[in-house]
Amino acid sequence: MAYPIAHTAAPESGGRKPIYTLLYAQVLLAIICGALLGHFYPAAGEALKPLGDGFIKLVKMVIAPVIFLTVVTGIAGMRELAAVGRVAGKAFGYFLAVSTLALFVGLAVANIVQPGAGMNIDPASLNASAVADFAHQAHETTITGFLMAIIPTTMVSALTEGSILQTLFVAILFGISLSLVGAPARPVLDFAERVMLVVFRLVGILMRAAPLGAFGAIAFTVGKYGAGSLVSLGGLVATFYLTSLLFILLVLGTIARLHGFSILRLISYLKAELLLVLGTSSSEAALPSLIAKLERAGCDKGVVGLVVPTGYSFNLDGTNIYMTLAALFIAQACGIELSWGDQFALLGVA
Repeated sequence: MAYPIAHTAAPESGGRKPIYTLLYAQVLLAIICGALLGHFYPAAGEALKPLGDGFIKLVKMVIAPVIFLTVVTGIAGMRELAAVGRVAGKAFGYFLAVSTLALFVGLAVANIVQPGAGMNIDPASLNASAVADFAHQAHETTITGFLMAIIPTTMVSALTEGSILQTLFVAILFGISLSLVGAPARPVLDFAERVMLVVFRLVGILMRAAPLGAFGAIAFTVGKYGAGSLVSLGGLVATFYLTSLLFILLVLGTIARLHGFSILRLISYLKAELLLVLGTSSSEAALPSLIAKLERAGCDKGVVGLVVPTGYSFNLDGTNIYMTLAALFIAQACGIELSWGDQFALLGVA
């Protein structure tokens, strides 16, 4: 028997609630208070780092079970396995197209606005050792190595090591296996659906600590680095956020309109999750509640289970905008001229 997911989180309708009881309002207030504390009392702000780190660890604790159970029950509940392939194909086609567009948008904006122009930084004065490890890891990464890393050591290790792609890989195989076995596997599917109810109830409990996590994370960030330290990068930050906003409204807004819904209404529906990401600087913090909300909104469980976790790894539009924008910002700040050939090579690497 199937169990509805709608009551695994508190409903947002059914009587107007005081605004202070709403999660997004609590998170927003926590972000403001944390920023003020970090600005006026930096030492106290830095000391609150464990609050943010602890909350993120709590959420990461349930990410693997949420993905596994959502994907398994979703795929096993599909009448045709061919539907899984169609959903995956459409999702990856969308990811490739929109992510590539995001790279071009970041490149175009960096050339037009030139946020790093005039900084005149001497490259010799920079500490290259600070990024040596990242450069080495990037050099060692290959397509084959990336694909091999998706395969876990064991089925259980996929759930314990915290890799989203490994968890997704095992969940897809397990869900397909359940579907192929058919009626004899029905008790396993029923058990998975019951466990999923418990896990999503746990997610609801953890989300109550979201304001505390956001408060600690933003207080630490402002306390350690200071609001003044961000001013020097203000041009880059402002350009990035403005570009991202335009990308959301114009590109994603157009895609949403073509498919019959409003991007602004979707943003309003997910405002608590978006503020949580802003406060904790971790998109993974919002993953469990994002999955629950999309299912509650009427999205198919199997589609949500496949698309959302893979999107976390393959559809990083904001990251792609920032990569090209930041790369050109650094080049401009150091007075390095990049030809169009160099810039397109950068796109290929990204």
